[in-house]
Amino acid sequence: MNNEAWLNLPVSDIIKSKKFFSQIGVRFSKMESPTMLGLELGKGPFRVMLFTHPQFEQFTQSKVVDLNSSAEMLISIEASSKEEVDSLAEKVMQAGGILFAGPETWQGWMYGMGFQDLDGHRWNIAYMDWEKASAQ
Repeated sequence: MNNEAWLNLPVSDIIKSKKFFSQIGVRFSKMESPTMLGLELGKGPFRVMLFTHPQFEQFTQSKVVDLNSSAEMLISIEASSKEEVDSLAEKVMQAGGILFAGPETWQGWMYGMGFQDLDGHRWNIAYMDWEKASAQ
């Protein structure tokens, strides 16, 4: 299994999601239609595909989780600096996202923050000081 891998997430509104992720600086792939949108994250790139609820339910053969009462996963992305974490936290709040953690230092060697996007998916952005981590 050496080909590309991607994560699929349901969203209620592709247009609003595209605006949100554009405002926080995410790149988009050429994979786009009225029912899906591709995000490119990291150096890989790692792709996250956003699908409308009906399209997602068709693929998974199950209902979308209520993210007001549950968390399906935590998507983590490494930041290159503490300043990048702080900048992204500001962008997330300005774009309508919700911070649920930080920005703050975790375990003495990570600096990060957690946010929910417009649909409640949870994201973790962290700068990791690997020298401090190995010293613990």
